[in-house]
Amino acid sequence: MSHDQSPIVRLLEIDGRYSFDAYLFVREGLNYAVEVLQLGQSDEPYESPDYDRGTDGERHITGQELCDALRRYAIHQYGFLAKIVLAEWGVYSTSDFGEIVYNMIKVGLMKQSTDDQRSHFDDVYDFDVAFENDFEISQAAVYWPG
Repeated sequence: MSHDQSPIVRLLEIDGRYSFDAYLFVREGLNYAVEVLQLGQSDEPYESPDYDRGTDGERHITGQELCDALRRYAIHQYGFLAKIVLAEWGVYSTSDFGEIVYNMIKVGLMKQSTDDQRSHFDDVYDFDVAFENDFEISQAAVYWPG
């Protein structure tokens, strides 16, 4: 085994429940939360008492907020297929997001604040509701070649 090996590849060897794509998705979803949704910013419109400032002065996103951002990112990326894509990667619940995040914390790919707990990712929302029931198809959105 090489010591230059990617931390995600090491995680796959340690915990094979989730695919490489699942880890990349969570990393990209965190970027989406910060850059697009602007979570964790000082002028954050979603700011709540759950936010805290880390020792390095950075704003912090809670587990619940990250789960919501990942839901929104999945829908943005995959639309109605989001739940199917996530399942293909081994992700079936927000608890799986928590497992991925805490695996990434173990290898230094993410940071944890003193208030963070793995349980903050449990039961944030139901995947069936979040990825299936929230979709509406209107007649205006359907194109029938004629």
